[in-house]
Amino acid sequence: MKLFKNRTFLLFLPVAIFLMIPFYGFIHAVIQSLGEEGLAHYEEILSSERFLSSVSYSVRTAGIATLVSIILGLGFTKFFHPLLTNISPRLMVWIPMLFPHFVWGYMVILMLSETGWLPQILAAAGWLENPSNFPVWTRDPEGIGIIITYVWKEVPLVILLLFPVYASIRPEYYALVDSLGGNAWHRFTTVDLPHLLPVLVETFLIIFSFTLAAYEVPALIGTTFPEMISVLGYEWFYGSSWDDRPLAFAAMVMTSLFLLGLTLMSYYGLSRPRWRAMRGDRQ
Repeated sequence: MKLFKNRTFLLFLPVAIFLMIPFYGFIHAVIQSLGEEGLAHYEEILSSERFLSSVSYSVRTAGIATLVSIILGLGFTKFFHPLLTNISPRLMVWIPMLFPHFVWGYMVILMLSETGWLPQILAAAGWLENPSNFPVWTRDPEGIGIIITYVWKEVPLVILLLFPVYASIRPEYYALVDSLGGNAWHRFTTVDLPHLLPVLVETFLIIFSFTLAAYEVPALIGTTFPEMISVLGYEWFYGSSWDDRPLAFAAMVMTSLFLLGLTLMSYYGLSRPRWRAMRGDRQ
């Protein structure tokens, strides 16, 4: 009873309950993936060419989409963040965040498929002999359509996360670099990057984790082989054979562990300079 009289505990209770739900799901997935055969299902998928191809394809597609989104969002925020102090430009940038990802997937199909708007316009303008000559950017084995969809959708999120950082940087820092003979690169590396690095790492983890594990966009405009790991897990779980369900759990458990390890490595990399600084202050 004394524990529940602590108001601090009561304040954290809703958050603790919310975090326990995915933790329970993860534990349940681990149990289902092990079953009665132990690690046999993990050994099976690690020796499966289809699974390994899916992992390589998923990591590459998610990585490219994440990096391009961060680069474009960072460049836009750096050069146009003074305009974002006004409400109208800010709303224009963040309106795409109101629509789900599958909506942007349909937009990519309508605009960039072989019978989409852009090929039709280019053919009507005489720049293409036939709309079918347009490059295959949807349901392609390189994942171009998936990358375009996520870049289109995630750039506003990058701007949303980076704008408060640029708004908090004092102009005197740039003036100091200029007075010491620094150029634009020095201003970025000595002023912008130290402020942006923690947010950039967090943004990368958020976008990469979502893109790697999301289902709707790869299922809509992706290929059947290689497929994203989420699509493969869905097929194993809802396929005709019940024997494949533990494989789906094993694939998702390995994906979760990979993302958890990546997050811990990033946290350690960001915290290490702080620990060194604290040790230096003590000494």
